[in-house]
Amino acid sequence: MKKSLLLLLVLGFFLSCSKGDRGELIGVKTAKFFPDKPQGMVLIPSGSFTMGPSNPNALLDQNPTLKTVTIKAFYMDETEITNSEYRQFVNWVRDSLVRHELAIRSYVLNKLNLDEEGRPKVDDDNTKLADYFPIYPRNVVEDDDDASTFEKYKSSQGTNVSIEKKSTWKIDWSPKVFYDRDQYPDIEYAKTLEGDIDYLDLGKEYDNGADLTVSALGARADELRDGFFIPADETPNELRAFRTKRLKYSYRQYIDGDEDGVPDKWSEYKEIEVYPDTTVWYKDFSYSYNEPMHNNYFWHDAYAEYPVVGVSWDQAAAFAHWRTFYKNQHKRKAKKNVQLVSDFRLPTEAEWEYAARGGLERAEYPWGGPYTYDDKGCFLANFKPERGNYIADQILYTAEAESYWENDYGLFNMAGNVSEWTDSNYEKSSKDFVSGLNPNVEGNEKNKRKVVRGGSWKDVAHFLKVSSRDYELQNKKRSYIGFRTVQSYMGEDVGFQENPNKIF
Repeated sequence: MKKSLLLLLVLGFFLSCSKGDRGELIGVKTAKFFPDKPQGMVLIPSGSFTMGPSNPNALLDQNPTLKTVTIKAFYMDETEITNSEYRQFVNWVRDSLVRHELAIRSYVLNKLNLDEEGRPKVDDDNTKLADYFPIYPRNVVEDDDDASTFEKYKSSQGTNVSIEKKSTWKIDWSPKVFYDRDQYPDIEYAKTLEGDIDYLDLGKEYDNGADLTVSALGARADELRDGFFIPADETPNELRAFRTKRLKYSYRQYIDGDEDGVPDKWSEYKEIEVYPDTTVWYKDFSYSYNEPMHNNYFWHDAYAEYPVVGVSWDQAAAFAHWRTFYKNQHKRKAKKNVQLVSDFRLPTEAEWEYAARGGLERAEYPWGGPYTYDDKGCFLANFKPERGNYIADQILYTAEAESYWENDYGLFNMAGNVSEWTDSNYEKSSKDFVSGLNPNVEGNEKNKRKVVRGGSWKDVAHFLKVSSRDYELQNKKRSYIGFRTVQSYMGEDVGFQENPNKIF
């Protein structure tokens, strides 16, 4: 027994003195990667299909060219993005904007009254929005045992904070934001949300030593004086309302260079108003009474699970960017072995048609076809079956996003209900020149037309066909256009056809 133990110790000593790879090429050690299927999405497997109409019609089909294309696997929302889901985005933008203004006011009020840790000194008489003070390097001290080495490094280098330069500080998301007037913590909080006619005087009072200048305050004087809410006596229902024009999502994208010497670079920041245009219910139908839809469709709980409409292509792209950011922010909290998710985005035109077919080659509709009703005479989608008879299918406007039968990939309403934005630019003859592998016509400054697919509640049956193409300008908003997002699949989905329930 003793000899065996001694032998093991000697063997362990020699193994510890040698390299683990024994001089062989073994690659870099990585953690096993398992794709995480996003909430509410289904996996669309890799495959090929014949893109284009099953029964070409030179008059109705603007370009009846057929083309065999191959598509890489991706995840797709099983329903159109709903009002409830889009409201999560709008509410996040609202909270971010309010916290941003609270942080600026807290900074101005407390700039000259900080403790050694760089946090506001708080007394019982005046909190001065201390909870909403911005986060910046001075908040970490070098002798803090819980601080990381990098945080200590930032602290040792000084603050270099400019409240006018957002990149030098962060919003503190830990304290709760209150919108009920009875819960406002102090008068400075109330001034931030309700408006402050003396905000310029506040800037003058604290200008000594503060980065926020009077001129910078003056540039946004109207917003600061008016606050975030429209008074109740100025709204149709006599309830105060948030100023939706202030709800803007700001982001930028990394742009790849080209062969002409244009380098890779970050784009300028885009600032997109995110609130849907509810007036589309007026604009799309002249001399028509649609006030109930205008007043209630987006915000009322009765329509929470209905597809969001009144959003432009730009707003849909901003939503997809936010969804990626929001998910990755959660991922980053792990700190170790962080695997960021693939970008959420709008589907290409080819991806959309491939998914709509549900694996049925040469099908006219997502359910196969060629009819729009089943053997019992029930319609299979929400559309306008007869001229002017919107209610023939028993639904007047939109239906809930999870309505009718899903196709063979598990996708609801790939025909009818609302048309859907795609990422692709509209070119009439695109099938003649696009690649056969993941084809797409990318956007450019000269062509603002984006492909929309699927047909809607106000369209006739032709536009419900999986191959029917239509387009709209990317800044337009309609009561019959919504969207759903996709996410590229990481790796290859080998074996999916043999085992549909297995996710690699």
